Amino acid sequence: MTMSSRLPEPYGPSSGANLADILERVLDKGIVIAGDIRINLLDIELLTVKLRLVIASVDKAKEMGIDWWESDPALSSRARRDELARENAELRERLARLEELELDRGRREPDRLDRGRVDQDRARKEAP
Repeated sequence: MTMSSRLPEPYGPSSGANLADILERVLDKGIVIAGDIRINLLDIELLTVKLRLVIASVDKAKEMGIDWWESDPALSSRARRDELARENAELRERLARLEELELDRGRREPDRLDRGRVDQDRARKEAP
């Protein structure tokens, strides 16, 4: 009696599925893995972790409405440019407000100095 040294193929001898085919199928269709982990002590819930994992191609993810990477500055150069443009606009706005406040302060300063001089003149006149 001779024993075959080959292990049985997981998809049968004629399926011919290999890792590339499986990966292509998963990325084309997408796969969701979900699970919850709860840690209780004496019927008191201490910790709950909810896991949700979606594996799909970029195109499939966009079809599902998942596109968070497009607005993440760490992952998208366009998002980084948009963030820098927004930050630049905010800084320009702040600078304009500060310059306006400085101009207003500069306009009021001579009035205060003039009032100080008038008060000094009055004090001199009233001094014995």
